[in-house]
Amino acid sequence: MQKKLIVSAVQQPCGDDDYNVNLAFSIAKIREAAAAGSDLVVLPELHLGKYFCQTEDYTVFDLAQSIPCETTDILSALAKELSIVIVATIFERRAAGLYHNTAVVFDKDGNVAGKYRKMHIPDDPAFYEKYYFTPGDLGFTPIQTSIGKLGVLICWDQWYPEAARLMALAGADILIYPTAIGWDKNDTTEEQARQVDAWITVQRGHAVANGLPVISCNRIGFETAPNSENGIDFWGNSFIVGSQGEFLVHANATDTHVLTTEIDLARSETVRRIWPFLRDRRIDAFGDLTKRFID
Repeated sequence: MQKKLIVSAVQQPCGDDDYNVNLAFSIAKIREAAAAGSDLVVLPELHLGKYFCQTEDYTVFDLAQSIPCETTDILSALAKELSIVIVATIFERRAAGLYHNTAVVFDKDGNVAGKYRKMHIPDDPAFYEKYYFTPGDLGFTPIQTSIGKLGVLICWDQWYPEAARLMALAGADILIYPTAIGWDKNDTTEEQARQVDAWITVQRGHAVANGLPVISCNRIGFETAPNSENGIDFWGNSFIVGSQGEFLVHANATDTHVLTTEIDLARSETVRRIWPFLRDRRIDAFGDLTKRFID
C-alpha cells in the first residue's frame, strides 16, 4: 500500500442526453487527473447521464448495463493506459427486474478490483430511487486495490455513520462518496445553505470519527424532470478532507473542477493514536443499534 497518494475528485455536469458525451467528458477529466499525477480519481454518482430518478418510468430500465459491459471495458482500458485507479458508478442490470446502483473500482492494471452496491436507497420527491434500485447485498466491505483499501459508499449512504464505521472497522484506508445531490429550485437561499452545510458536516464527521480521509464527489448543473419545468439544481461543493476532517480542497457550487490533492495515509495512524475512538467504543452496549427504533 502506498502511504502518500495523489487523489482527484471530478466535479462535472452529467445532464447531456447522450451517454457518449457524458462518458467522453468523464474520460477527459480522468486524463486531466492522471496528467496531474493522480493515483486515484473519483467520478460523480451515475455520471453517464441525467439523474433519471426524478420520476418513475419503467422505460428507463433500458439504460441499465450488465457488468462487465461496454462502459467497464472502456474504463478498464483507460485505467491500465494511465496507471490510475478509477471509481465510477453504473446503473447495473443484474437480471430482469433486478437492478442496482453500483460503484465499480478499476485498479491501475485495468482489472476490476471490486464492486459496491448502494445500500441505503432514498425515496423522496425527485429522488425516487427505490423504484429503480434494489438495496446492495455486498455489505460494507472495502475494496482492495494497489493503493490501499477503498471504503466506497454512494450518496445517501453518506448520511449514515454506521456505514462509515463499518467500512473503517473492516480496514478501509479512505472513505469515498460518489454523489448526486442538489436543491429543489423552490428552496430558499437560507434552506440551500442549511442543506449544503449539513451535507458537508456529516461527511467531515465521518472523517473525524474514524480517523480517515474522505473524498466526496458531486455533480453540478440544473436538470429538469421529464415533462416538467421542475428539476434539481445539483450543488457541487465536492471536497476532500484529511483524517481530522480538515479541508484539503473544496469546490464551489457551479463550476467543473478536477480537485486534486495529496493525502498521507500514514497520518491516520497518528490521528488514531491521539484520538483512539475505536479503542473506547462500548461494543458491549451497542446491541440496540440493530433495532429500527427503541420504544
